[in-house]
Amino acid sequence: MDLTKGKTGILIFKFTVPMLIGNILHQMYNVIDSIIVGHFIGDEALAAVGASFPILFVLLSLVIGLATGGTIIISQYFGAKNFEKLKLSIDTIYFVIFISSIFISIFGIYYSENIFELIDLPKNIIPQAKTYLDIILFGLVTSFGFYGTNAILRGLGDSKTPLYFQIIATFVNIFLDFLFVVYFDFGISGVAYATIIAQGGAFFTAVIYLNKYNKLLKISFFNLKFDKKIFKNILKVGLPSGFQNMFVAVGMMALYKIVNVFGINVIAAYSVVGRIDSFAIIPAMNFSQAFTTFVGQNIGAKKIHRVKKGLISTLMMSSIVSIIFTIVFVFFGTEVMKMFTKSDEVIKIGNTYLQIVSPFYIAFSIMFSFNAVFRGSGDTIVPLFITLFALWFVRVPSSYFLSIEFGETGIWWGIPIAWVVAGLLSFFYYLNGRWKKKNAMNN
Repeated sequence: MDLTKGKTGILIFKFTVPMLIGNILHQMYNVIDSIIVGHFIGDEALAAVGASFPILFVLLSLVIGLATGGTIIISQYFGAKNFEKLKLSIDTIYFVIFISSIFISIFGIYYSENIFELIDLPKNIIPQAKTYLDIILFGLVTSFGFYGTNAILRGLGDSKTPLYFQIIATFVNIFLDFLFVVYFDFGISGVAYATIIAQGGAFFTAVIYLNKYNKLLKISFFNLKFDKKIFKNILKVGLPSGFQNMFVAVGMMALYKIVNVFGINVIAAYSVVGRIDSFAIIPAMNFSQAFTTFVGQNIGAKKIHRVKKGLISTLMMSSIVSIIFTIVFVFFGTEVMKMFTKSDEVIKIGNTYLQIVSPFYIAFSIMFSFNAVFRGSGDTIVPLFITLFALWFVRVPSSYFLSIEFGETGIWWGIPIAWVVAGLLSFFYYLNGRWKKKNAMNN
C-alpha cells in the first residue's frame, strides 16, 4: 500500500485493521493457552508460563529491534521507489534474523534455569517454566522467520497478507492446545509445542505463498545477499530500538522479581492480567506500527507535511479504543478474570490491578503515537532514553517502594505513573522538532 497519497486517517485505519485483527488473533491463542493452563494444569503452571515471557522478551529484544530498524529502512526505500536497495534490505534482514536466532536459542536454553533463579521465581515453579521456555527457544528460528516476514510485509505497506498467515497460526495453535493438553495430557510442554508448530507451519506456508505471488519478496534461504552498508544502517536505526526493547524486557524481569516475593497467587494474577492488558495496549501498538510505516514512506517521498495530519488521526483512533477497554475492565474486571482461573484470591488480585492500570491506557496510546513519529523518521535514540528513564527511574523504583508500603497494589501503581511520564517526555520532544532532520536512508 502506498501511504504517500490519499486521506491520512483513512489510510492509517485501513493499514492498521488487518494488523489489529491479526494481533488480536495472536493474543486469542495466548489467552486460550492461559485458560487451558489455568483450568487443566493449575495456577503453578499459569505462573510458570507468565514468568517465561519477560525472559523470552529479553532474549529476543535486540533482534526485534534490528527487524524494526530494517522495516523503517524498507518503508523509506519503498516510498522513494528504490527497489534495488529494497530487495537488498530484505535479504539482509533475513540473514540477520536467522543467524541471530540460532545463537539466542543456544544461549537461552543453556542459561534458562539460572535466569529463573536470578528473578527469585519460586523453586517449585522453575522446572515447569524451564520446560516451557526451552521448547519455545528450540523453535525460535521459524518463529523469527514468521514475525520477520510479517514485519517486512508491513514495511512494504501490506498489512493484509500477514493477517492471513496469522489466522492459520491461531487456529492451528488453538487446535493443538486442546489436542496436546486436554486429550494427550502433555502438560505445559504441550502448550509450548503447539506454539512452535503453529508458527513454524505458518512461516513455511508464507514462504511458499510469497515466492509464488509477491513480486518484491522472493525468499531463497540459500541465496540471501548480505549488504554491509545496509546492515550498518539497520544497526544505526535498529540497535537503539533493540536496546530499548531489551531494557524494557529487563525492566519486566525486575518487576517480576518484585512480584515473585508475594507468592504464587500474585504471580499467577500478574500472568493473567498481562494477557488481559495485551488486548488493550495492542491496538495502540498496532496504530503505532502502521503510523511508523506511514511516517517512513512519507519522509522517503519528502512529504513531511503529512506526518502531523497522520499523528492527529492516530492519536484520535488509538485513544478511542483505549477508552473503550478502560470502561470494560473497570466495570467487568472480575468477570474477565474468572475466565482464566477458579482461584478467588487470584481473581481479586487481578481485578485490583485492572482497576488501577486500565484508566491509564490512553496515556500508553499517546506515548506510542509520538514514538511512531520518531521511529518512522529514523530518530530512534531519543525514544530509547525516554523509555530508559521512564522504566528505570520511574516505574521500577515506584513499584518497589510503593510495594513496601502497600503490598502488591503498590507494584501496579508504578505502571501508569511511568506511562504518564513517558507520554509527557515524548510530547515535548515532538514539539522540539529535531526528528524532522533524521532520515534512515542517509545514516
